[in-house]
Amino acid sequence: MCSNELNDYSIPTPIGGKLPVPREYEDIDTERRHRKLRLAASFRLLARFGLTEGIAGHVTLRDPEHHDRYWVNQYAQHFSTIHPDDLMCIDVDGQVHHGTGPVNAAAVAIHCGLHRVNHAAAAAVHTHTTYGRAFAARERLLEPINQESCLFYENHVVFRGDIVVLAMNEGERIAQTMGERKAAILLNHGLLTVGSSVDSAIYRFIAMERCAQVQLLAEASGPLQPLTPEEARATRRHLASDYVAWLGFQGLYRQVLREHRDLDDYARSLPD
Repeated sequence: MCSNELNDYSIPTPIGGKLPVPREYEDIDTERRHRKLRLAASFRLLARFGLTEGIAGHVTLRDPEHHDRYWVNQYAQHFSTIHPDDLMCIDVDGQVHHGTGPVNAAAVAIHCGLHRVNHAAAAAVHTHTTYGRAFAARERLLEPINQESCLFYENHVVFRGDIVVLAMNEGERIAQTMGERKAAILLNHGLLTVGSSVDSAIYRFIAMERCAQVQLLAEASGPLQPLTPEEARATRRHLASDYVAWLGFQGLYRQVLREHRDLDDYARSLPD
């Protein structure tokens, strides 16, 4: 978690006990194994919510020691089966440093370039979802029509790029278009989110898919009544930080461990 997120630990303000905060690890190998577990759990979550389509989609997570290397899923392995031991490690040039399976060329083209430009993005999420793709069929942004959509108010962009992404500069162009924003609508393609942890990036992606779904439903029933810019910004200040996104992931993560014995066993084998 970035240091400038520390002030966000008091948002939302709880009643009673203190809010949890991300753990810090003194041992690099222990931190790496914990990160890989959360990445594998993230894929299980995406599968659980139906946020996958065939062999498309990828999530990357920065290695805690080698900051120019990223853990990513093997190509054509279904998200519901991914275990920490299945993950591949690649660098910003797409060279494989760990693992023997294939890596999606589009994952290299999008994610490596994005991470190369956006050093604050420890994780990036992109997969082909139903409502994300439907929303991306038109060139427009999410409207601030409810509390959740305010997370993305002035915090996402529309990017027009290649449909089948193979050009190695595509990720760099996405990152340059996004700047410090946390999400992008890839026109005629789908959604993409980033975060200072895989927890925050995944929760943000799930939230964005739901916001696309809600807006499509609302538009189908009549004209929208968005919040004012002032209302949207005030709501965003409370809910859009990486810490709040990290916090939202924690209950989902614990649920995944309860439901998947192999991941729970892996978690129990890790040192504290």
